[in-house]
Amino acid sequence: MTETTNFRTMDESTNADWQRVAASVGGDSGGLADLVLGMLTRLKGSSLCMPVDPYEHCLQTATRAFKDGAEEEMVVCALLHDIGDLPAPQNHAEFAAAILRPYVSDEAHGVVLLHEIFQGYHYFAKVGLDRNLRDRFRGHPSFARAAEFCANWDQNSFDKNYESMPLAAFEPMLRRVFARPPYETNTTPRVDFMGFRINMAPGNLAPGGTA
Repeated sequence: MTETTNFRTMDESTNADWQRVAASVGGDSGGLADLVLGMLTRLKGSSLCMPVDPYEHCLQTATRAFKDGAEEEMVVCALLHDIGDLPAPQNHAEFAAAILRPYVSDEAHGVVLLHEIFQGYHYFAKVGLDRNLRDRFRGHPSFARAAEFCANWDQNSFDKNYESMPLAAFEPMLRRVFARPPYETNTTPRVDFMGFRINMAPGNLAPGGTA
């Protein structure tokens, strides 16, 4: 086990301290994949009064994406798009998108981020809302793909009789996506230090002058 550092505040830490910290956690994509898989399996049995539980819904969505020939990262996004249903019910799309952001393309990240409002096209009119609220995002690079995601894979994945692929079939895909170097497949501004990549545009913040 690596010896711990001894600083009491970050202000008094040293370069050597951070080298040890970086070495102890760098490249732990396997741990992240395990954590995400655990979060997904914990959705089992939480019906939320829906025809199928969120776990089965995620499997159905990913199965439909896979069978339609979607690229691997999009299949993984389909698998994880509702992973925040329990821990973040009011912003589950943002929750899932934040986890995926370092490892997927800008377009795929946008699809997950937008899917919550885009789902509304298929049910908002039934609850007294404008189904076209998604139109405020016209011009977003992921608009068309998010609309297709919801229409073809998401909104129709509540079928009790659908035969989904098992989670084991998706696990290798998920592990490959989370093994990617962070932020290499998208344009997120970042700074690198000792093997870490720090997102320089969290949320909607865009730092001036950051490449």
